[in-house]
Amino acid sequence: MGIRVLRWRRSPLWRATDRREAWVTLGALVLLALGAPAAGWAGGALADAALRQEIRAQHEERRPVTAVVVGPAPEARRFAGDPGDGSGRTSVVAAWRAPDGTPRTGEVTVPEAREPGAPVRVWTDASGLPVPPPMDTGAARTHAVLGGVGAFLLAAGCVEAGRRLVVGRLVRQRYALWDQEWARECPADQDRTPPEADPDRGRAGTGG
Repeated sequence: MGIRVLRWRRSPLWRATDRREAWVTLGALVLLALGAPAAGWAGGALADAALRQEIRAQHEERRPVTAVVVGPAPEARRFAGDPGDGSGRTSVVAAWRAPDGTPRTGEVTVPEAREPGAPVRVWTDASGLPVPPPMDTGAARTHAVLGGVGAFLLAAGCVEAGRRLVVGRLVRQRYALWDQEWARECPADQDRTPPEADPDRGRAGTGG
């Protein structure tokens, strides 16, 4: 491979744009091999830290309480379970008490259908209103991994787009240089047939 490159560099068609294109390609390969994975790792780490902080904030703002099922919701609905939960969730009407002792009644979601009088665990805010449970650590980890993969793909796409843009510009410069050199070496008047090469020159009956 190295001998082939050296031979190509000795070719009269070798230009400075070829050398710059080779460096651009090498730089793009290095960025794809090192920069894109680093960007993916950094993106995943930042997403994981942000999600962990969000989970801590949710646990501080929300608290679990034990409620009692009053009956099914007027229009019972089923929801997909949380990632890693493995179960669906259904809506019921339940009663519980707020942190200040005020009785509350409302529609909440529970892992499975419960009979009236059955205890269920619900999450409420500081005023005792029902809120979704805090994010699960497994779901947060999944989101962080997806964020890292997205950052990796974005970085790789930017590197490839930049490489294509620069190489395209270098190719246009190379063609322009070739056209200029061709015009200098082969001017337009050389396309005309030299007088001594004219096969009809000197023949009787030719000309006027």
